[in-house]
Amino acid sequence: MMEKKISRLLGCLKVEYSLMWIIVLAAVVLYESDVIPQGMWVDNARMAYLLQVLGVLMTVGVIPLSFYMFKVLLTRHVRRLSFLKALESYHRWSGVRLVLLLVPLLLDLFVYYSTLDTAGLLCAAMMILASLFCMPSRKRLLAELDLENPDNV
Repeated sequence: MMEKKISRLLGCLKVEYSLMWIIVLAAVVLYESDVIPQGMWVDNARMAYLLQVLGVLMTVGVIPLSFYMFKVLLTRHVRRLSFLKALESYHRWSGVRLVLLLVPLLLDLFVYYSTLDTAGLLCAAMMILASLFCMPSRKRLLAELDLENPDNV
């Protein structure tokens, strides 16, 4: 029964992670096919600068925040809950971490495509790299919840 709940949670996490990638790829396709206009802030140096600074600050701030927050929540909160509550909380906070990474990623893509400056692209690449460390796997789930053998829970 516990094995079934872990498998179901892992399936949900994989769907949510895939959905994040679908949203990012859809945004890129919409920009590249000119459905969403590109270069609207190229001629306005002040606005381009402000957008780039916002993108860099969001990227530099959110990456450590999302990983640190998740680690602290796991050690101080989730691991102390009962098994079922721990799985629910883990699911919720994994979703929060993905959203924390998705929002700046979409902002960085907007900055890149609206200013056509590579600062936004570099920040988007950093966010994509950070999201790879959130890829759900059975091994990671069991390790983060301190479950060596889920049958013993």
